[in-house]
Amino acid sequence: MHFLDQAKIFCRSGSGGPGAVSFRREKFIEYGGPDGGNGGKGGDIIFEAVAGLNTLIDFRYTQHFRAPRGSGGSGSNRTGGGGDDLVIRVPVGTQVLSEDKEEVLLDFTKVGQREIFLRGGDGGRGNASYKTSTNRTPRQHGTGWPCEEAWVWLRLKLLADAGLVGLPNAGKSTFINTVTNAQAKVGEYAFTTTRPQLGVVRHKQREFVIADIPGLIEGAADGAGIGDRFLGHIERCRVLLHLVDANDDDVTESYRIVRAELENYGGGLVDKPHVVALNKIDTLDDELIEALSAELAEASGTDVIPLSGASGIGVDWVLDQLIEAVGPEAGAAVEDDGEEDRVEWSPL
Repeated sequence: MHFLDQAKIFCRSGSGGPGAVSFRREKFIEYGGPDGGNGGKGGDIIFEAVAGLNTLIDFRYTQHFRAPRGSGGSGSNRTGGGGDDLVIRVPVGTQVLSEDKEEVLLDFTKVGQREIFLRGGDGGRGNASYKTSTNRTPRQHGTGWPCEEAWVWLRLKLLADAGLVGLPNAGKSTFINTVTNAQAKVGEYAFTTTRPQLGVVRHKQREFVIADIPGLIEGAADGAGIGDRFLGHIERCRVLLHLVDANDDDVTESYRIVRAELENYGGGLVDKPHVVALNKIDTLDDELIEALSAELAEASGTDVIPLSGASGIGVDWVLDQLIEAVGPEAGAAVEDDGEEDRVEWSPL
């Protein structure tokens, strides 16, 4: 399954159906009069957040969405049939943005949330509705109200309770594999993670969702490396886990680079509660671990947890800190069954 977190689509609601021009022709009724019915209403464009989706990949192949128009009215005062509403199903965490990306039009934060985006046009009036005491045989009718249309951007921000940040090769994928069933790719080179990963942590009878994003390097805000486009996926996290590789030449500089990129991105990321962990300590002796932890604690202004995602040292300590930070209402953002996620698209 490919991950896609942005897509541009075109939406058009249905136009209203035209009203009818008709006159009664019945036996034994001398003056029949008008009996043209109204046109039917056009279909609405509706967005709905559903469970089981965590990518916008379907919108790469289906980019135009048009609701059917209403049917025309007919004689005997029969109103035309309304067009069916077109429901566009999106993952939880999706935002609908204006074409210039300057305005958030809709924001879906919970399963089942349903919003009408474009309203279908009302049906036109039939000639029966124009009848008055002075206009007994009207022949005018309404053509139906026009549709609404718009180009919009869909942007996905994954919902997670905790987010992993750090330089490339800081051990984020190893950590998420240790505490969840995410099965993220791990390699001895930078940027093994090229798309966000989600996993559900189960610890001390609690569950919460953790997100791993591609590593940041200096200048990511200006497009260096993979850039900072994936930082939007941790904007809604309650706490950030900052992993620093204990084998870096300067652990304080590694910490400073990531914090600077978070600040340059904005979105309140630098102000979120964060847990700092010195990772890969299984490769160092105790004296060096203590010295590096003290150095990093001074630079970050917070306690530093010695950690080894590969051997499990300090993992429980980190999870305890994360549970305390996310609070009692954590979890339930996604369901993790240990299998690869699948995307199913239902024709609308």
